[in-house]
Amino acid sequence: MNRSPLQNKLHEVIFGTETPAGKTFDLFLIIAICLSVITVIADSAGFFSDQYYVYARAVEWIFTIIFTGEYIARLYCSPHPSKYAKSFYGVVDLLSILPSYLALIFTGAQYFLIIRLLRVLRLFRILKLIRYSSDANLLVRSLMQSGRKIQIFLFTVIILAIISGSFMFAIEGPENGFNSIPESIYWSIVTITTVGYGDLTPHTVFGKLVASMIMITGYSIIAVPTGILTAEIANELRLDRSNKKCDNCGRAGHETDAVHCKFCGEIV
Repeated sequence: MNRSPLQNKLHEVIFGTETPAGKTFDLFLIIAICLSVITVIADSAGFFSDQYYVYARAVEWIFTIIFTGEYIARLYCSPHPSKYAKSFYGVVDLLSILPSYLALIFTGAQYFLIIRLLRVLRLFRILKLIRYSSDANLLVRSLMQSGRKIQIFLFTVIILAIISGSFMFAIEGPENGFNSIPESIYWSIVTITTVGYGDLTPHTVFGKLVASMIMITGYSIIAVPTGILTAEIANELRLDRSNKKCDNCGRAGHETDAVHCKFCGEIV
C-alpha cells in the first residue's frame, strides 16, 4: 500500500522515540495524560467541582479532543490500523476518550477517564525500560504456574467462608444482626481476611468463640498464597539460571544478566 509523505512523517513523530520530534511528542503526551488525570481526580472533590465546574469541564474536553485527534492520527499513519486498534495500547487509547462522550448520555461516566493513567505505561517504551520486561515475564510465568494451586486454595477458603457464615447465622441469628446466610458469609469473609469492618459483630459467647477461631485461621490463611507464589518465583529463577551454561567449562547456575562465568571467568 502506497503511503503519503504525511503518513510517514506522522508515523515518525507519533510512533518513533528516537527523533527529537518523537521525543517531544511523547513528553507532551505524558504531561497531557497526567494533567487530565489530575483534573478528573480534582473534579471528584465537592469543593473543587462546585467552584470550578465550568473550567473543569472545559479542560476535560480540551484533553478529550486532543486525545481523540491523536487516536485518529495513530490510525491514519499506522501501517496496520486494525492491528494497532486491537493492540493493548490501541484499546487503552480508545477507552481513554470514550468516557467523555458516554458522559453526554450517562451521568458520572466521565470519572472513568482515570483509565487514561494506563497510557503512562508508554514510559516503558519511551525511557527504554523494556529491558525490565524479562523480570515482568518471570513474574507472569510464576503467577501462571501457581494459578492452579491458588485457585484450589481460594476454593477452599470460599467453602470455609460459607460453612463458618452458616454457623454464625445459626448461632447469632437475626436478633444479633446476622439477618441471612449471605450476610453472615460476608461477615465471615471480612473476618477471614482480617479486614474487620465492625458492621457485624457476634454477641453470644459461642459466637465470639467461633469468631476467634475464624480470626486465627485467617492469619494462617494469608500466608498460603504468598508462600505458593514465592516458591514458584524461586523455581523460575533457578530454571533461568540453570539454562545459562558456560561454553568453556560447561557449568550452569549463572545469573541471567551475568557476563562472565563465576566458575572459570570466561565470557558466557
